Amino acid sequence: MNTKRTFLKQSITTLLALGASTLTSKSMAESALLSFNSDRTIIRDIPIVVSTWEHGLAANNAAWKVLAEQGKAIDAVEAGVRIPEADPDVMTVGYGGYPDREGNVTLDACIMDENQNCGSVAYLQNIKHPISVARLVMDKTPHVMLVGEGALQFAKTQGFLEENLLTANAKKAWQDWRVESKYAPVINIENHDTIGMLALDSHGDLSGACTTSGAAFKMAGRVGDSPIIGAGLYVDNDIGAATATGMGELMMKTVGCHLVVEMMRQGMSPTDACKAAVERIASKLGDYKRFQVGFLALNKTGDYGSYCIQPGFNYAVKSKHENKLIDANSLV
Repeated sequence: MNTKRTFLKQSITTLLALGASTLTSKSMAESALLSFNSDRTIIRDIPIVVSTWEHGLAANNAAWKVLAEQGKAIDAVEAGVRIPEADPDVMTVGYGGYPDREGNVTLDACIMDENQNCGSVAYLQNIKHPISVARLVMDKTPHVMLVGEGALQFAKTQGFLEENLLTANAKKAWQDWRVESKYAPVINIENHDTIGMLALDSHGDLSGACTTSGAAFKMAGRVGDSPIIGAGLYVDNDIGAATATGMGELMMKTVGCHLVVEMMRQGMSPTDACKAAVERIASKLGDYKRFQVGFLALNKTGDYGSYCIQPGFNYAVKSKHENKLIDANSLV
């Protein structure tokens, strides 16, 4: 079996290296990218983009406009997640996001490309599109992460304008919360705290992005997993990519998305890799049924999958055929 796989891999590499003498780069990628992670040979449609939660449907459409023109996955994921960042009805991302318990909207985001270049911002205030600031951290600085006032000053030097991100609806929700001032993370869609997006482009390259306003009414200064490379997002262009949603502290303690990608490296499908990561987290928690953690993964061949602790997590998948919402399987 190993000899056969080696031969097939070498054959595909040779085919791709021959250039466009008989096939376009798009058709070669679609025809030649095969999965060697199991005994099955899987051929998936590419390009493809996947993202967390129902608001991923609109985000996927924006990303697809880039992918359909044979654009790069890194440009697609940035364009995609900017949609919920600007939507005040998505109250867990960007403009209109829930504030912290002091009434301040603070945003986190990260982005990672096919070469493992990455950029991140955390505790960023008054900037609507943290994902684009993270992209510029990646592209224009020697650093990976900027936080707080430093992230804001960098954004302003890059032409971003400050604006009030606290909408009337988010302010009212915060004022209502202050009456009781209780903090108990809601485990599902009522308080999900991110959009994560993964894309595989027609060149066979992977990228990912993750952006959030964090847990509603969090302690001032709290940063979750979303801007942390390896926890809320990870991309290895040889293997696959993963992103996460749910209680960020649990992803940070296990470096969850890196774990998912490493499970795929060992031969697991995206779904099985997500399940293994969820089970790893659950095994460390005696009371895991009180929390939600969900992972979404996409491998090098366009095979995707997800798994979560609690029922209720869903994700959006966009290919040339459709843009659909899928309910993830769960541990409980």
